[in-house]
Amino acid sequence: MSERFNLNRMELAGSLGDLGTLLPIAIAMVLSNGLSPLGMFFSIGVFYIVSGIYFGVTVPVQPMKVIGAYAIATAISAEQILASCLLMAIVLLVIGSSGAIDVIARMTPKAVVRGVQLSSGALLIAGGIRFIAGTSRYQIMQGAVEPHLAVQALGPLPVSLVIGGVCGLITLLLLNSRKFPAALIVVGGGLITGLILGARIKLDGGIGFFLPGLLPLGLPSGADFSFAILALVLPQLPMTLGNAVLAYTDLSGQYFGQRSARVTNRKACISMALANLFSFLLGGMPLCHGAGGLAAHYRFGARTAGSNLMIGLIFIVLTVTFGNNIIQLINLLPMSILGVLLVFAGSQLTLTIMDLKRRGDFFVATLILGITLASNLAAGFITGMIVAQLLRWKKLSV
Repeated sequence: MSERFNLNRMELAGSLGDLGTLLPIAIAMVLSNGLSPLGMFFSIGVFYIVSGIYFGVTVPVQPMKVIGAYAIATAISAEQILASCLLMAIVLLVIGSSGAIDVIARMTPKAVVRGVQLSSGALLIAGGIRFIAGTSRYQIMQGAVEPHLAVQALGPLPVSLVIGGVCGLITLLLLNSRKFPAALIVVGGGLITGLILGARIKLDGGIGFFLPGLLPLGLPSGADFSFAILALVLPQLPMTLGNAVLAYTDLSGQYFGQRSARVTNRKACISMALANLFSFLLGGMPLCHGAGGLAAHYRFGARTAGSNLMIGLIFIVLTVTFGNNIIQLINLLPMSILGVLLVFAGSQLTLTIMDLKRRGDFFVATLILGITLASNLAAGFITGMIVAQLLRWKKLSV
């Protein structure tokens, strides 16, 4: 039992490791698109706990980034996002239960999986640097390097750069410490820093006991579904299959060996399908697993499903207690702190490329990285699949 569910400070620290990916997109989709904070964070907490109990190892929970990025950039309606949630649930259920994902897995070379992991890691690092520099899309939209703090500069330096630099150094010093786990110190210190530097908190309605309602935003229309399948689901699907299924299950096997026997491609698809159905019913956002999320949890100390129980319970307790005011509590944490978590999570994930041996495999992996940086991960994954197959022809070489 203890091998499956350790409950200690290292697991708690590891459970916080992926907040840098989860929170910025979640907050932005509440503010920009009108999703329900109560339904969103409650569904996230439940997904963490249920997936951890079922799989018996650390399992990441992340937003679907292609849908999230498009939704935030274009301010589409909550109903269109919910339509994509339900459609993704249906598509993933079909792909997983039919065994189609196993066919895709057999056709996907190891170099492509490593390329997806390398690209995901690089994107996390770049995103983290932007949070620390104060240049992420959200920070630019808000016109502040730390949108929720009263203090924006310390002398000539942006406050985000100061906080990020100090916390980055602390993370380097404590990354392998079991007595003072890095994520716990950094996140705890970040919350205190937010209070000291004047984080703006306004708890409308105070605290109480809140539960999410069923379909709080109503049912999407037929037009919402038509838009969602073309603009959101089809662009998201290659990234989900590449990163949230193939790259994720491969990484879980690397980290946990036989303990991750339940983490199969089929079950990952079905797990995400059920999570998105639940999120749709509560007015939340599209959810997935992901190699980057797993690398983040693992790098900061998570080794068992105990980390899932802890972070899931934290989200549920905060949501039930504070309702929609949970956003105000999250705003205590400076964005540069999230950036530090992203940088170290991304660096962990990029290191998976080290087990490649052949020149052609390195070419495929770095090609995926280049295309991802120039376009997106879905395009990188598809191109990598094509090029990897072409390189099997002996007349072609790199």
